[in-house]
Amino acid sequence: MNLAEQIRLIRKSKGLSQKEVALNLEMDQSQYSRIENGRSDPYFSTIEKIAKALGVDLSELFASNTNWEVQSVDKTVMEKVHFIESLEKKEREAFYIILDAFLAKERLKNSLQSALQEID
Repeated sequence: MNLAEQIRLIRKSKGLSQKEVALNLEMDQSQYSRIENGRSDPYFSTIEKIAKALGVDLSELFASNTNWEVQSVDKTVMEKVHFIESLEKKEREAFYIILDAFLAKERLKNSLQSALQEID
């Protein structure tokens, strides 16, 4: 199960609408819908906000099945998520800034590669 599916599953299990979650996030409902449908990759800081809005630990968004059990292939990711959750708020914010910058760089690189392929 991917992140988008997990977010949707948790939201539905909590009886929340997309509009309610989006309002809690101070985000446009259409943007939240794109995240939940896998058409938009949120920044890590946004993922943390979604976890808070859904009332779950960040690690639950990365759980692999509906029983919230982590499969062995995900254990290293989960260890990192737990470490991030243990950081002080300012340290987490600094980490998210760095991670978001890296993700933005990768998205830009991928967009440029796609644009160059279209030109060829």
